[in-house]
Amino acid sequence: MKLAVRRLRLSFISVIILIAILALSPIINVPKYLILYLFLFFIYLSMANMWNLLAGYSGLISLCPAAFIGLAGYTLTIATWLGYAWYWGILLGGIVAALFAILISYPVFRMKGIYFAIATLIVPQILRFIFSLWKPVGEKVYGGGAGYIIKGIADVSQSQLYWISLVIGVGSILLVRYILRSKLGLGLAAIRDNDASAASSGVDVLKLKVSSFAISAFLTGIAGATYYVYSGYIEPVSGFGIQWLIAIMLATVIGGIGTEAGPIIGTIIYVFLSFLLTRYSNISLLIQGVILVVIMSLAPKGIIGFIHDTRTYLSLLQFFTKRCEWCRAKIHKVS
Repeated sequence: MKLAVRRLRLSFISVIILIAILALSPIINVPKYLILYLFLFFIYLSMANMWNLLAGYSGLISLCPAAFIGLAGYTLTIATWLGYAWYWGILLGGIVAALFAILISYPVFRMKGIYFAIATLIVPQILRFIFSLWKPVGEKVYGGGAGYIIKGIADVSQSQLYWISLVIGVGSILLVRYILRSKLGLGLAAIRDNDASAASSGVDVLKLKVSSFAISAFLTGIAGATYYVYSGYIEPVSGFGIQWLIAIMLATVIGGIGTEAGPIIGTIIYVFLSFLLTRYSNISLLIQGVILVVIMSLAPKGIIGFIHDTRTYLSLLQFFTKRCEWCRAKIHKVS
C-alpha cells in the first residue's frame, strides 16, 4: 500500500515538473520550430482526446469533428469583425460548436452504427457548401469567394498561443480522466457495451450521448479556433475539410483507441509524421489515409494495445515455461 502511494506521488510530481518545463519553454529560448511542434501537438491532442471520448469510451463513431472546427473558426472570425477580442472569439467558437452538436444530436442519434457514422460524415460537407456561398456585405473576400482573414490578431505572439494550447491540451487529459471516473463515464461505458441493456437498467441513454457529444464539440471547437488564430485565415475547404477527421483518427488509432495514453502517443507520432510529409503536400492526405487503413488492419488496438498484448503473451509464455519446468522436475523425481 505504501509503495503504491509512493509511486502515485512520484508520478504526480513528475507530471507537475513536466508541465512546468513545458510552460517555461518559450521563456527559456526553446527553438521556435519546437514551440510550433508542441503547439500543434496540444491542439491535435485535445481533438484526439475528445474523439476518443466518443468513439473509444462511448461507442459513438462520430465523423464530424470538422464541423465543430469550421464553425468555431468562422465564429471566431465573425466575432473579431464585430470588434470582440480574439480570445472571446475562441470561447464563443467553442460555445457555438457545442450548441450545434446539441442541435444535430437528436436527429443523428436516431441512427445507430454505420448509419450514425455516415450521417455525421455528411454534416461537415453540408456546412462546407453553405459557407462556400456565404459572402458578408462590406467585407473583403479572399480565396475565391468564401475565405476571410481574422482581425485583431496582429499583436498575438506565438508564446501566447502556445500557452493557450498547453492549457487546452492538458485540460483535455484531465477532463477525460474526470469523466471516466464519474457517473457520466460509467453510463457511457454501459452504452458502449449495450445501449439497450443500459436503458433497461435506468440509464438515460439519450441524455448521456448528447452530453458527451456537446462536451466533445466544445473542446474541439476551442482547439480549432485557437488553431485559426495562429493561421490568421479561414476558408471552407480547410475549415470543414476531411483532413481534420483523418488527423484526429490517425492520432487516436496509432496510439490506441479506448485508452487514456493512446491519443498522447499517437499525437506525438502524427505531428512528427505531418512535419515529414510537408514536402509531399500534394499527396500527404492520401499517404495519411493509407497509413490509417494499414494500422487499423494490422494493429487495431494501436501501440498501447500492442504493448499490452505483448506483455500478456510474454506473461503467459513465462507462466507455461515455469509449469513445464515444474512438470519435468516431478517426472524426473518419479523416474
